[in-house]
Amino acid sequence: MASLMILKSLKKQRSFSSLSPITSSISRFVSTLILGEHEGGQLKQSSLCAVAAAGAISADNSISLLLAGSGPSLQQAASHAASIHPSISQVLVADSDKLSHPLAEPWAELVRLVQQKGRYSHIIAASSSFGKNTLPRAAALLDVSPITDVIEISGPQLFVRPIYAGNALSTVRYTGVDPCLLTIRSTSFPVPHISSDSKSDAAPVSQVDLSTFSEDILDKSRYLKLTSQDTERPDLGSARIVVTGGRGLKSAENFKLMEKLAEKLGAAVGATRAAVDAGFVPNELQNKKNKLCPFMLARL
Repeated sequence: MASLMILKSLKKQRSFSSLSPITSSISRFVSTLILGEHEGGQLKQSSLCAVAAAGAISADNSISLLLAGSGPSLQQAASHAASIHPSISQVLVADSDKLSHPLAEPWAELVRLVQQKGRYSHIIAASSSFGKNTLPRAAALLDVSPITDVIEISGPQLFVRPIYAGNALSTVRYTGVDPCLLTIRSTSFPVPHISSDSKSDAAPVSQVDLSTFSEDILDKSRYLKLTSQDTERPDLGSARIVVTGGRGLKSAENFKLMEKLAEKLGAAVGATRAAVDAGFVPNELQNKKNKLCPFMLARL
């Protein structure tokens, strides 16, 4: 009887010891690559939200931020990124004229190249036009399945994302091989206030070796032009307050009433798909996050 109890005790210890290295390896080797977006020498707010999301994966997460482009604007953005958030452990800079514009094809190849050298466990991008365009292509090159539009991170392999147009939430467990690719909703991962004395030293900035960068993909797409509207209103993807209009406004002229209201409130302007399809506003104003906006002041 005593020998039987000893055998049971040994089995329990053996099963526990066999699991503990797996658990510890998950927390020990978590490292994340953030696909950073920059404009005018500054890191975009959506990329900072991606850094906040990476911090939710693990407390011991090593976070690297990847920036690409060319010229002084890229170097200014790299310096800004290196000192703006204490969680960023290093900034990787891919300086090349081939990456001057954020096209998905060269960026996906860049991600594949950096992943081969860095062996990151996670790769994260904001669920912006850039992130939604680039990450699926990078996932195809890495032969993994991406998880898109994540609004909550419960662990290194456990994520929550909306389904059925935001009417339901789905909890997804990633069981594939590294890396785990994610796009995150910026509004779901707000960046906490960081005091000026919270970080004494800037993160190191390293240049990405592009000597093996494949140029075969450069002929698949080319940059034509960028059109944008100068406005002081916040970006729709990361705005705290959104004023949204729909088919009830009847015309583009009536939609300008929403813009005046948004200016008074310091809010972003959004539109339903019906308003976009009717030609009241351009497609970039289609608000696909109505269900999860903290403050929805008007949805007509």
